[in-house]
Amino acid sequence: MANNIIPLTELISQFERLPGIGKKTAQRLAYNILEQPEEYAQRFADALVNARKKIHFCKVCQALTDRETCLICDDASRDKSVVCVVAEPRDVMAFERTREFKGVYHVLHGVISPLDGIGPEQLHIKELMARLSSGEIKEIIMATNPTVEGEATASYISRLVKPMGVKVTRLAYGIPVGSDLEYADEFTLARALQGRNEI
Repeated sequence: MANNIIPLTELISQFERLPGIGKKTAQRLAYNILEQPEEYAQRFADALVNARKKIHFCKVCQALTDRETCLICDDASRDKSVVCVVAEPRDVMAFERTREFKGVYHVLHGVISPLDGIGPEQLHIKELMARLSSGEIKEIIMATNPTVEGEATASYISRLVKPMGVKVTRLAYGIPVGSDLEYADEFTLARALQGRNEI
């Protein structure tokens, strides 16, 4: 039936483009939108456009923000000498849920993955190196996922950072190998953070 209704087909195909959304889920979401009052659909559309227009990278840590610098970088109570390096912005949210980490972050926006054509130059590594040149940073915590790509990225950054005299640590393996940080519970992340090891 949706094949005959072009706007519905287009809506379903847009939902299908989202990660983890298959055809059936996309159809359910599309039909749900159509069942809502028109004001709801308008608010939903406005929120999408508004988020896309106003959210950008923090000039310091590369996390997502709607300000020049994010709230974490602006927080004077955070320990700016300890930087937790993560692959994605959602990883920052995962660590913040633990309420254990009092330092700041740096978001790479990916990991080194030659098979996917992603090398160090596609990541926000040069911004991290620029931050290190201030001399304020004493420790880098490599908090990339414990996957082959995450380990390769941690090793690569460690080799760049160590000659600068900055301590480089890796999260302890309380996190199962091959899993994603965003799915780890607060206690597992907190334990991994406390038991980190120097690389």
